[in-house]
Amino acid sequence: MSALRGATAVVGVAEFHYPRGTAPVGERAMVLRAILEACADAGISPREVDGFCSYAGGDNSGPVLASELGIDELRWSSMVWGGGGGGAAAAINAAAAAIVSGQAECVVAFRGMSQADSGRLGYAKYYFDNHYLPHGAATPAHVCALRTQRLLEHDGVPASAMRNLVLAAYAHAQQNPSAAAYGKPLDEAGYLAGAPIVEPFRLYDCSRENDGAVALLLVSAERAKRLGTRAAHVLAGVQGAPGGYSARNDSEDASIYTSAGFGPGPRTAGVAARLWKQAGVAPSEVDVVQVYENFSGPAVASLIDHGLCPPGPGAGEFMTVENLTAPAGRLPVNTAGGNVADSFVNGMGLAVEAVRQIRGESVNQVTGAETSLFIGGPMAPLVSSVLFGSASTL
Repeated sequence: MSALRGATAVVGVAEFHYPRGTAPVGERAMVLRAILEACADAGISPREVDGFCSYAGGDNSGPVLASELGIDELRWSSMVWGGGGGGAAAAINAAAAAIVSGQAECVVAFRGMSQADSGRLGYAKYYFDNHYLPHGAATPAHVCALRTQRLLEHDGVPASAMRNLVLAAYAHAQQNPSAAAYGKPLDEAGYLAGAPIVEPFRLYDCSRENDGAVALLLVSAERAKRLGTRAAHVLAGVQGAPGGYSARNDSEDASIYTSAGFGPGPRTAGVAARLWKQAGVAPSEVDVVQVYENFSGPAVASLIDHGLCPPGPGAGEFMTVENLTAPAGRLPVNTAGGNVADSFVNGMGLAVEAVRQIRGESVNQVTGAETSLFIGGPMAPLVSSVLFGSASTL
C-alpha cells in the first residue's frame, strides 16, 4: 500500500454537457461554472481552492482560473502530459498527490470542451506524426481499430464483448435523463445496423463528442470528515504505460500489442498491477467500474488488463449485458451511459459517476457499492486509473 491510500477524498463534483457545438458560452466560462458548482456541492468557498489539475491541453491554466475565481492563494497548477483521455484519472491522481505532499489543500481536477473554441477531437494532431500519417492512420479510430482487430483475431476475444458493453451503456442511459441517448434505447439489431466506421468499429462503438465541463474537488480525508459529507476516498491512483508501448508499439514483445496500456510489459508488472498493490484491493473486490470508451474495443481491453474480465474467449462468457448492468450485475459498467451513451467531455464525466456510486447518488445505483473504479482513456501513449472507496474501506 502507499501513502496515497485513503489520504484524500473527493467532496464535490459537477458535470454538464451540451450537444456538440451548441454550448451557450465558451470553454472557460463552462469550466468556471463547473468549479463553482463543485465547490457548492462540497460546501467550500471557491476562494479556498488553491490548486488545479487537468489533462489533454487547453488554455484554462491554473493561474488563469485562479484570477477569474479570486482565490486567496495559488499553490499548485499542473497538466498531465500526453495521452489525451488517458490522462483523465491521472489529473485526479495529481490533485491527490499535491494534497498528500503538502503542496496544496483544496485542489480541483477538471476538463472543459467547446467545439467552437478547440475544434473536434476526431483528428488529434498532437498524437499523429510522420509514422502514422503516410500510412493512412489519421484518427484515434484508426489506431484503436488496429489494436482491437488483433484483440479479436489473435487473442480470440469475441466481438460480442464489445457489443454487450455498448448495449449495457445504452440500457443505463435510459434511466439517466441527462444522457444524450436517453429515450433512445438500443438493441442488438440496432447495434449491428450501425454504419461501419473503421473495422471492427460500427457507429455505436464510438464515443460521442460534447461541449461541456467537469470538475472534482479534492481535500484531505481529515477535512472531508469534518465536512460531514459522504466522500469518495482515493484508495489508489496510477498512470503510465509499459516500456516500448507508447502510441506506436515500439516493443519487441508483441504480446502487449492488444493491451490497452495497463497490462504488463516485458520487464514490469504493469500499470494495473501497481493500482491493486497500492490499494490493497483485489480486482474481484471492485463493485462498479466506469471505463473510458473512446471505442468499445479498448474498453474491453482495459477490463482485461485490470483483471476484471477474463482474456480470450472467456471474455465473451463474462461480458454479457446482464453481468454489466446495474444494480445486480456481476460487474456493472458505465452506469450513467458512459462516453457512448451519456456524454463525452474527454471522459471526465465518468469520474463523476464513479464518485456518485460511492455516495449512493447514481441513477443506476449499485447496491452496497463501496469500491468504484475509474479507468482513463485506453490505448493512448499514457493511461491512468483511480480507485475510489467509501469510509468503510479505509
